[in-house]
Amino acid sequence: MSGRILLLSDNHGYYHDDLLKYAEGADEVWHAGDMGNIESVTPFKTGRIFRGVFGNIDDGIIRHTFPEDLLFECEGVRVFMTHIGGYPGRYIKRVYEILKREKPHLYICGHSHICKVMFDHKLHLLHMNPGAYGIQGWHQKRTIIRFTCVLGEITNAEVVELGDRSSAP
Repeated sequence: MSGRILLLSDNHGYYHDDLLKYAEGADEVWHAGDMGNIESVTPFKTGRIFRGVFGNIDDGIIRHTFPEDLLFECEGVRVFMTHIGGYPGRYIKRVYEILKREKPHLYICGHSHICKVMFDHKLHLLHMNPGAYGIQGWHQKRTIIRFTCVLGEITNAEVVELGDRSSAP
C-alpha cells in the first residue's frame, strides 16, 4: 500500500470543481493553511483522508476544526505541517525547535505563496511548500504538489501548475 498525496495551500476561500480532478487517485489530501472557509475544502474530504492546519487568515470555525501544528506518520514517513514556518536556512524559531526535537522526514508549510521543494541537509528532511492554488495574493502561478509516501520514502513528487492566478475559472 502507498499513500498518494495531494498537497494544497493558500486557497483563501477559492474553489472550483476543476480542482477535484487532481484529487482523483489521492489517498489523502493535505492542506497547509489559509483555507479561507470550510466550504472551499469540503469537496476534498469525500472518499479520502483530509489533514490540515489553520492559517493566519482562517476563521474560528477552521481554527476549531484544525490545529496550528500537525505531526503524523504516513506510510513510514514522519510529517510535520504548519502554516507559517519558513524554509531551510530561514526557519522561524518556534518551528526550528520543533523540527530539531521531532525529527520529521518531511516538513510542510504554506503562507509564502511560493512553491518550494528543498532538502535540508542540516536537519535531514525534505521541505515542501505547495505555493498557492487560490486567486488572492501576489503569486502569478497557482500551484499544488502531488507525491507518494511508500515504505518510509517520498517518491513521484510533481509540482502541478494550474495556470495564471488572474485567469483562474
